[in-house]
Amino acid sequence: MTVAADARRPAMPVNADYAVEAYNLRKVYRSRKGRRAAVDGLDLRVPLGGVHGFLGPNGSGKTTTIRMLLGLISADSGYIRVFDREVPLHLPQVIDRIGAIVEQPKFFPSFSGRKNLTLLAQGIGAPRNRVGEVLAEVGLGDRGRDKFRTYSLGMKQRLAIAATLLKNPDLLIFDEPTNGLDPAGIHEIRATMRGLADRGKTVLVSSHILTEVQLVADTVTIIGRGRLLAEGDVGTILEGGAGTSTRVVIDDPDRAAAVLRRSGLVVEQQPDRSLLVASASGELQLSAITKLLADQGLYVSELTPVRRDLESVFLELTAEEQLGAPPPAPPTAARRTDPR
Repeated sequence: MTVAADARRPAMPVNADYAVEAYNLRKVYRSRKGRRAAVDGLDLRVPLGGVHGFLGPNGSGKTTTIRMLLGLISADSGYIRVFDREVPLHLPQVIDRIGAIVEQPKFFPSFSGRKNLTLLAQGIGAPRNRVGEVLAEVGLGDRGRDKFRTYSLGMKQRLAIAATLLKNPDLLIFDEPTNGLDPAGIHEIRATMRGLADRGKTVLVSSHILTEVQLVADTVTIIGRGRLLAEGDVGTILEGGAGTSTRVVIDDPDRAAAVLRRSGLVVEQQPDRSLLVASASGELQLSAITKLLADQGLYVSELTPVRRDLESVFLELTAEEQLGAPPPAPPTAARRTDPR
């Protein structure tokens, strides 16, 4: 069990560069259909400072993992440290350094945002002067006196984030914070998370919307079916794996595809009759495509590099792992199975 110190368990490495370290986490649920491992030998490392994306499709084990980190449920096996303290055994020693939104918090609809936070501050022993500070931190300083029921979904979520900041925590954990928000609300939450990280907080955000997290995260962990698929800096993950593809638009795509394939390039014909061209051996020079086609009397009308994103990386990973391809899911880099 995670909860008790065990003299028989080998000492786990401790790295002061991490806010969260978890190794070999496992959680099995029982149902009428039998046993299902929601989390299956998962490693998770969250560096101090910055935004860390915890990515995976719905049902991949993200919320279960977060609940284990917060001591809300017990792991069947594995090891967790938060700020160099074993959790949940020593959770009381670090709990004031953690703020989390795992479920939608409840506020009084007829009370203002400020009054809701004031009542909460009194209940948790936070200084009352923190209310105005946290409202300003999440961009609600000029809306604090408005009733909660008049807030947009994005404003309600920012008020929830403000509530987590009342005790000025060092680690903030947000589980799918942009669910149900419109593009404007998503942008507001993204800007709020980035602002918190820029002020020295560590932000762990779980999401199945990879493109959104890619815009704000410094590092990521990608999981599928409760297992680690990849982790690392976002830039490193996007640079790894297959080379960059190129979109080719040409009058005779069938003939162009045949020419490029004969030269050893990988070609996918798209529904709009464009070609997606990549090199199996690495980076592909645009001039090489132009020359190959021009030598055969074929001239391109458009040649556009296609940058990899986290979603495309995730699809590559799940194909490798034969996990199928669930909805918007996560990407990766080098795999590590041994704790650093």
